[in-house]
Amino acid sequence: MIVGIGVDLVDIPRFERTVERTPRLLERLFTAHERALPLHSLAARYAAKEALIKALGGSDGVHWNEIEIERTGESVPPRFALSGSTADVVARRGIAHLHLSLSHDAGLAIAYVIAEGAGEGAVAGAGAGVGAGAGAGVGAGAGVGAGAVTPGTAFVPDPDDQARLADDAAGDDILDDDFLDDDILDDDIEVPEPEDPEEPR
Repeated sequence: MIVGIGVDLVDIPRFERTVERTPRLLERLFTAHERALPLHSLAARYAAKEALIKALGGSDGVHWNEIEIERTGESVPPRFALSGSTADVVARRGIAHLHLSLSHDAGLAIAYVIAEGAGEGAVAGAGAGVGAGAGAGVGAGAGVGAGAVTPGTAFVPDPDDQARLADDAAGDDILDDDFLDDDILDDDIEVPEPEDPEEPR
């Protein structure tokens, strides 16, 4: 039974600029093993961690350094290696399998996560997370969060999560909130002046 879905999209060049400007992000967001990877691979892993949080319905008890994306070979799909309280959160929510798909192309990295429960009625307090988003922000995306799932009923988000869901839909994430200056877009994007329309003859 699917109990959560999450997706996240990262602008790789912007991610790279952010990490170059604030190198301490690497230690905050990635494990020692992950930090040895090139930045485009880290951008995809950042997207995977954001997508996981969306699939879980929120970040309570989840810590970035307790989520590692492993890849043991070229033809082997990536997988999550969870530890500490993050692993406990996943277990308490009855999640038996986490499916992960990563891709990057044309300056973007995307991650898609499906959280699968052990069986019907095994999960309470987790819900379906669905979203996609693009925008100027690194890691912009949308998600639908926690709620109760029981056999024969529809998913209903927990009312307490509505504000967080609105923030997710607006693209709020760790990089945007804590580390990006509001004027970064003004420095990076040139907007052409509108041309004056010709006057009718």
